[in-house]
Amino acid sequence: MILVLIGALCLATLFTLPFVYIFLLSIVWTTTHPFIEYLLIVAVLILYVYIWLMVLYRYRRHAWLSFRKQLFMVVPFLSCIMILLATFGYDMWENRYEIKGTEVNLSEYKPFHSYKIATLNKESQFQIKDELVRLDGATALYPVYASFVQALYPKDEYDPYVSEIVSCTTTPTAYERLLEKKTDLIFVAAPSSKQEEMFKKQKEELVKVPIGKEAFVFFVNKDNPVTNLSSKQIRDIYSGKITNWKEVGGKDEKIRAFQRPEGSGSQSALIRFMNGQSIMKPMTKDLPAGMGAIISVTAEYENRDNAIGYSFRFYTQAMKKSNKIKLLQIDGVAPTVEHIRDDIYPITSPFYAVYEKGNENKNLMRLINWIQSDEGQQLIEKTGYVSITQK
Repeated sequence: MILVLIGALCLATLFTLPFVYIFLLSIVWTTTHPFIEYLLIVAVLILYVYIWLMVLYRYRRHAWLSFRKQLFMVVPFLSCIMILLATFGYDMWENRYEIKGTEVNLSEYKPFHSYKIATLNKESQFQIKDELVRLDGATALYPVYASFVQALYPKDEYDPYVSEIVSCTTTPTAYERLLEKKTDLIFVAAPSSKQEEMFKKQKEELVKVPIGKEAFVFFVNKDNPVTNLSSKQIRDIYSGKITNWKEVGGKDEKIRAFQRPEGSGSQSALIRFMNGQSIMKPMTKDLPAGMGAIISVTAEYENRDNAIGYSFRFYTQAMKKSNKIKLLQIDGVAPTVEHIRDDIYPITSPFYAVYEKGNENKNLMRLINWIQSDEGQQLIEKTGYVSITQK
């Protein structure tokens, strides 16, 4: 009879283990603490040993284990559980400040399916019906070229996540796809030096056509008393020379200067703004990479009282608007549309339609010329950016 009982326990263990294993993986993949997976294994082993001993002892002695003996196993198990709960509680507390910069639902700007897209007052006489120009670009510029598609392309499903004609893969990937001939025209900020070098190595020439203007902005927590910084002060903050807010008229708190991933449009903009001044090493954050592996990436902006971050004006004010942050004045000038148009705001720069010289798509130059026309510039203005033609 004891063999039957042991066999039943073995079957029960084998039946439940796959479910327990899946549960453990789901937890391990959501944490960056390497000790968690070992702690979970120990907790599960203690639980299984406890169940086996309880059942076998009950069968042999017709009684349950004494309370003291049960405590011998229950206490370590509960200790493991308490540590796990405390760890996840700490993670939730730490992440309470985080504002995810990449979590924009691009489907809200999908051509022919969105009320957010800018439209012309009347249908454009220029239409592209065949040999469609393949488009890609930065997240912040997707609403712009999505409006171009709705104005000129045949009505169709242009899902930005899966479409081969109109996609949005972010600035670094867009440049890579352009080099790989997977797209014809990308809408981005100016390339970084590494991105330019990438094309030179392949003996490809980039052609950058300015189509609009935008402000590069810095922002802080809305409760931060600082409202204005000079260009020099920002450069000193991101070079590591200024490290405390009291040095620029704020509280006596250490400055947490967040950065963006290398190759992104905003990081390239910061490098240009620094004007050759070295940038301090960015803060990093450990992220789970599956199967217990951990990767270190540039930390996303966390809206702490002592934080500072940067992006482009339209992205922060329209696509990812938050009432928990405020844009800083730079050199006493606010990043308003009027100040961008009149070139008063000190960190105003063009954004581009970029293609490779030698592209043979017959509609490429026709599209670019239309974007620079009154109709194309009108859509840029209606989207919320500043055109290059209107003053």
